[in-house]
Amino acid sequence: MIERPMRSFPDGFLWGAATAPHQVEGNNVNSDFWAQEERMPGADRSGDALDSYHRYAEDIRLVAESGLNTYRFGIEWARIEPAPGRVSRAALAHYRRMIDACLAAGVTPFVTIHHFTSPRWFAEEGGWRGERAVDRFRAYVEAATSILGGVEWVCTINEPNMLAIMVREAEATLDPDAGLEWLSPTLEADTPRPVKPAPPVEIGRRLVEAHHAARDVLREGTDARVGWSVASRAFETRPGAEEVRRRLEYVWEDLYLEAARGDDFVGVQAYSAQWVGLDGIEPHPVHPDNTLVRTAYRPDALGIAVRHTADVLPGVPIVVTENGIATGDDARRVAYTTGALDALAEAMGAGVDVRGYIHWSLLDNYEWGHWDPTFGLVAVDRETFERRPKPSLAWLGGVAKANALRDEAWR
Repeated sequence: MIERPMRSFPDGFLWGAATAPHQVEGNNVNSDFWAQEERMPGADRSGDALDSYHRYAEDIRLVAESGLNTYRFGIEWARIEPAPGRVSRAALAHYRRMIDACLAAGVTPFVTIHHFTSPRWFAEEGGWRGERAVDRFRAYVEAATSILGGVEWVCTINEPNMLAIMVREAEATLDPDAGLEWLSPTLEADTPRPVKPAPPVEIGRRLVEAHHAARDVLREGTDARVGWSVASRAFETRPGAEEVRRRLEYVWEDLYLEAARGDDFVGVQAYSAQWVGLDGIEPHPVHPDNTLVRTAYRPDALGIAVRHTADVLPGVPIVVTENGIATGDDARRVAYTTGALDALAEAMGAGVDVRGYIHWSLLDNYEWGHWDPTFGLVAVDRETFERRPKPSLAWLGGVAKANALRDEAWR
């Protein structure tokens, strides 16, 4: 046991928790991922999910009562535009009620415009590879701006580098001869987590174009700070593999980080770290400390991620838009988050401009094919939808209220 010095955070720091619409709302029947769930071998169905479409007020209340001051949630394109050019005023009003509920509770709404899922018709039209993709997305964002009054933070696209991979995997489920396969996030724990193929650059560049189009629309129609979030690999380098790491870093991260030049912020999403050797990214070996998604237990990855982001994007403020751990042991969640926040504070002390920390996730939710990985600060009974806050929610809320990690003995 060692004594860790108290870590304080700046005034106005965002302390929050996050969800994504498809993972919590339920019955997102017009989305491409709802259709894809039928084609993924061994996948669970999202179904009713956590019924947050109807129970959002309770979720926002959990955030507010814990002491957290920010709720990051998404709006669902497939609900707002169920058919091309046909905008649902009722769906827009629903998401406006969510924003108003946050504001009434004293919670900052941090709104994500696109969190992995698109309308089924968009996918059938060619999706992000389609000739009209950017125009379609721009039109959707134009419709969404009508409800964003009073919203201070807007993320255009969540993890475009991961979305690019998901696009290719979705294509693979439709083409048995593609030589690709959908990789479950929760394969057997006694096998190494496979290394996914790198995000296709051509899809990444299309997403960059879509982000810039959305940014223009949002800046014209709202007063919000606009950015997008990038999944960090937190690469570490074996001796002699520096050039390999630089090549991989560009394809996996820097293409997307460089697209955020001129943004009001960039979101950093980090969970674990990965080693790069002469042969590329090394699979995580099987280890007792691995998480439920078989990644290494690396709370220090958050510090690595924000430092790299600041190196690529000097002058662009950072918000940690996701960080967390898949574990069934809530004490381990607190220990992991303590380590992550300590690494974050150390990076901030070295000059990295970070404006907030948003935990993934508020609820134990549908993790893109499986229910088993539990990331939430709150457990949910999927039969009754009863929310059961874990000790980690009160703990993180206490950190938020103090705006500091208190002195305490820790490992």
